[in-house]
Amino acid sequence: MTRSKIRIAVVGAGKMGSLHARVSGKHPEVELVGVGDPNTWRAQLAAWRGGGLPYRDYKDLLGKADAAIIAVPTQLHFEVTMAALEAGVHCLIEKPLAATVAEARQMLDLAERKGLQLQVGHVERFNPAVLGAIEHIRLPRFITVERLGPYDPRVAGIGVVLDLMIHDLDILLTLVGSEVENLEAIGASLFSKHEDIANVRVRFKSGCVADLTASRISMKRCRKIRIFQEDSYVSLDYMNASLQVYRKKGPELKSLKDVEILAPKLDKTEPLRQQLDHFLDCIRHNRKPWPSGEHGLEALKLALQITEELEKFELTHHQRPATFLPNWAHQIGSTIARTVSDAIQSGGDS
Repeated sequence: MTRSKIRIAVVGAGKMGSLHARVSGKHPEVELVGVGDPNTWRAQLAAWRGGGLPYRDYKDLLGKADAAIIAVPTQLHFEVTMAALEAGVHCLIEKPLAATVAEARQMLDLAERKGLQLQVGHVERFNPAVLGAIEHIRLPRFITVERLGPYDPRVAGIGVVLDLMIHDLDILLTLVGSEVENLEAIGASLFSKHEDIANVRVRFKSGCVADLTASRISMKRCRKIRIFQEDSYVSLDYMNASLQVYRKKGPELKSLKDVEILAPKLDKTEPLRQQLDHFLDCIRHNRKPWPSGEHGLEALKLALQITEELEKFELTHHQRPATFLPNWAHQIGSTIARTVSDAIQSGGDS
């Protein structure tokens, strides 16, 4: 880029759009030209916080921007991104990349033809704990993931897999570095028309097995991942940006004294700021984003595969005979039922 600052437009003034506007507005290398949203009041509020101007129609913004951060509902990602790319604007798109694989591929193809950057907002990649953990991951064998939180009506249009679990699917694919061999999934819809809790077991061709649970029916928030590998165990807390590594000091383990516990010092820079820094760097130096469109497509494909599996064996609040479930699903279904029951009885503290 020839100018000193990169002109950025934020499209969408919801929760994430407002956060992007705030971070962009404070960045010394960014000129926030505006925030676009059909809801004029929301656009004004987000623009005021970031120091830009409000726009009711995002298309009026595109001619004024070098890059756009797209934070609209998933079903609008394709329309907005294609318009931005056609206007010659680099794009950072909130996850998931698109509503369908076909849409995602068209977006990638257009970005490639136009020579534009297309980065996906898998912000957990820029979590200090994730960045620190990557240095310690060597051929993981077993991974457990928990991502739990309260219900948010603003995302009722999609299920918990595309809403929350997709973060962990992206991290999982990055850490394991192997193709998926098969998966098993079961979920339940309680507050929306889509799954609000899901449990998934993914088996990779490398032999690694990962168990993931995502829930938006829990009042208590939890964002944790644990990676088990030969001679070491890595425990990562997304929410508190903390990391601990446990590993054997020698070939034999006779007592806990033979275990070395590391708590690496982490850079506590806000992940959204780290993500924006990376986006700007890719634009200035024509570098492929780490969370590229291709990576976003792979995470989307896995998420959609899981939702298809959930449609076969979904437990809803409607009365259904249990005989349709496979043997493994009975066990997972019982776990989900206990989780839901405990959450209700304890006021949601599951």
